[in-house]
Amino acid sequence: MLALRVDKKRVAVRDIEKPRADNEAIVRVTLSGICNTDLEIARGYAGFQGTIGHEFVGVIENSVDRSLLGQRVVGEINAGCGKCDLCKAGDPRHCPNRTVLGIVGRDGAHAEFLRLPVENLLRIPKTISDEHAVFTEPLAAACGILERAAIKRTDRVAVLGDGKLGLLCAQVVALTGAQTLLVGRHAPKLRIAERRGIETMKPKEAAKRKREFDVVVEASGAAPGFAMSLDLLRPRGKLVLKSTFNDKTEIDAARIVVDEISIVGSRCGRFKLALDLLKKGAVDVESLISEEFSLTNGVEAMQRASERGVLKVLLRPD
Repeated sequence: MLALRVDKKRVAVRDIEKPRADNEAIVRVTLSGICNTDLEIARGYAGFQGTIGHEFVGVIENSVDRSLLGQRVVGEINAGCGKCDLCKAGDPRHCPNRTVLGIVGRDGAHAEFLRLPVENLLRIPKTISDEHAVFTEPLAAACGILERAAIKRTDRVAVLGDGKLGLLCAQVVALTGAQTLLVGRHAPKLRIAERRGIETMKPKEAAKRKREFDVVVEASGAAPGFAMSLDLLRPRGKLVLKSTFNDKTEIDAARIVVDEISIVGSRCGRFKLALDLLKKGAVDVESLISEEFSLTNGVEAMQRASERGVLKVLLRPD
């Protein structure tokens, strides 16, 4: 089968062996989405080598549970050991022995086939198209903010970054009823949020609103976003970090101590909530699609996805 792989920071489409079930399900991928984490892995983030990609829609081709064959699914990306307390509690996202689709120890979704445990797979409601369902994973990640920060209707929240994740985060936060501001540099992207009734602002303008926000979500994917987040937060505010990038961030520890800022990381969220939002049409994902490429042209697709102003680039196996 064909797969888009990273080997020592070199990205190439290769013909590799189709995965074997080994008591897991085999999924035929029908569509996958390139995200910023894929781009960062290609630059060396996480030290991963193998097939990249973790956003996908597919059809179950092989499973111990034969009733699942032919089902259209998306999949939770963390595969736990099944034995630790976290796994037994139904949350393998921080299992110490987990593998992560296309990121840690497990080949990913930019391929014709992938392998995941059956319990990771969720059926897609018929009313959700493949092109919308492929956003389940990043939308779930955006919803994960609400697990890590209890946002109230009375809160003032700023989201930094108008990329794919930032736009999803702003929409999810706005659904809480909180006053939401999206800070970004690209007018076309900001207009996507504005159409959902979200206030937007360029960084220079937003910089004037120091110490105003109860919660700031850093989703810019750039180190300077951390410093700006601290500027915007009121004393005892909460900073939610969403960005993952292959770079270092300097931390002004004294500032954090003096203003008693709480900092939390936010990674993966629950897929069920994301699917519910997609089914209701509560979030605009259609406007986030920039282009679609054949998997054969995966290298070109990665290059396109890294260009300024581009949002979601999709890959479709031949």
